[in-house]
Amino acid sequence: MLKALADYGRLMRAGTALVRHDVILPGEYQTRLPLPARMAGRVLRLFGGRATGRPGERLATALEKLGPAYIKLGQFLATRPDVFGAETAQDLSRLKDKLDPFSMDAVHRILASEFGEEQAESLFAGLGEPVAAASLAQVHRLETSDGPKAVKILRPGVEAMIYHELRAIRRAARTVERASVESRRLEPVKFTETVATSMEKELDFRLEAGGADQMRAISEQEDWFRVPAVDWDRTAQRVLTMDWVEGIPLTRPEALDQPGLERVELANKITRGFLSHAIGHGVFHADMHEGNILILPDNEVGLVDFGLIGRIGLNERRFLAEILWGFIRRDYQRVAEVHFEAGYVPANQSVGEFAQALRSIGEPIHGKPAEDVYMGRILLQLMDYTRTFGMRLRPELVLLQKTMVQVEGVARSIDPKHDIWKAAEPIVKGWIAQNFGPSGAAKLAARQTREVTERLKRLPDVMDAFEDFLERDRVREAADTTPAGPPWWAWFGLAISLAAIAGLTISQFA
Repeated sequence: MLKALADYGRLMRAGTALVRHDVILPGEYQTRLPLPARMAGRVLRLFGGRATGRPGERLATALEKLGPAYIKLGQFLATRPDVFGAETAQDLSRLKDKLDPFSMDAVHRILASEFGEEQAESLFAGLGEPVAAASLAQVHRLETSDGPKAVKILRPGVEAMIYHELRAIRRAARTVERASVESRRLEPVKFTETVATSMEKELDFRLEAGGADQMRAISEQEDWFRVPAVDWDRTAQRVLTMDWVEGIPLTRPEALDQPGLERVELANKITRGFLSHAIGHGVFHADMHEGNILILPDNEVGLVDFGLIGRIGLNERRFLAEILWGFIRRDYQRVAEVHFEAGYVPANQSVGEFAQALRSIGEPIHGKPAEDVYMGRILLQLMDYTRTFGMRLRPELVLLQKTMVQVEGVARSIDPKHDIWKAAEPIVKGWIAQNFGPSGAAKLAARQTREVTERLKRLPDVMDAFEDFLERDRVREAADTTPAGPPWWAWFGLAISLAAIAGLTISQFA
């Protein structure tokens, strides 16, 4: 009971902060709102203070006061100037890496608690003042005999703060799902749980170090991004140390003014690099906002901050590639079929009608310059169709969808004419050719053969279990002086089991 009251109190605090800063139905947009919304906005402003600054500035201030979970929301909004407006996105961009740092005394206490006082003094003797501070942690430069390092240190007390914020948000999701039948289609509880779990993982820098190391291994195979190496001796639960990356984050205007830098090429590289990682390897950096993307001295692209690593399975990668490829080729029928095969659309809906709906989205934007495509209108249309066709949210794809939106927003901030479909084409086409062509078919057959072999290995265990069952049944029947022999339903059960195994085996080669 006390926890529930505390959670609702935190939610009321969030709503009050937004009202106080005139973020909900702001006065600047009165002329664009319908009459009920205008009236509601006036009522809300009666309870607010004297709000100053632009709407985006007020929203940034409100989110910053509410804490790390809400700052993450602001970071997401800042990547979409085409949806929320360039001015609002610019106002929100300061949330990425420009918060106030915490003291060096707190830093030394954290290092001592993680490594021991004596070892901390030895390992971090050359630690400098903080160079960047974000919602969860801040970064210091460390001079060592092996070269400069970047030391990321978790904010004091942030674990408890995140725990309470996420608990309140989870409660809100449960309340919404119970109260609104319509909301259940969007799976608010599962969605919230996916986001919350990802955020909780960000609080353990050992997990981030593992993700960064894997991303570095992938980047060494492909030349899209540069990823610094992890210093494992100086890494712990609340401290992460990596090689120092000399570069300029995209949050700073001078990052795009480097000699020889081609904006079109850079935007394509970011989009293609992300898709290559996601589709080709099933692993991707899931927080690709401008503060985490650096332009290096040789105009290469560096990635930092690996707290969020997204992963998708082979089936999801195939569906994603086929959906993108279908839109690129304007094959809306195939895109619709893939949605049904993946279970994204209920089976009782019409494939043809869903293809028609997709055509109404794709055709109006085909061939148009990117700056003439209003993504806000498209997003509203997509939401309408999810309701029309009873589509349910896929929580396992939340990070992928969120990052795709981020990547497109970053690419368009570099090149306003960036066309994500054209940028995606060579990556998607190459992956489909590799996985659905002759070599892909051979790999698929080998994988299916292994699966069938594993099933056949389990067959003796099935037979042993069946024999044990028959023996126990025979003993029981003997005690009851019933004629020996297994009942008909036992043989029927064995037949069904064997048929299931045979069917699964045969289907792999069909």
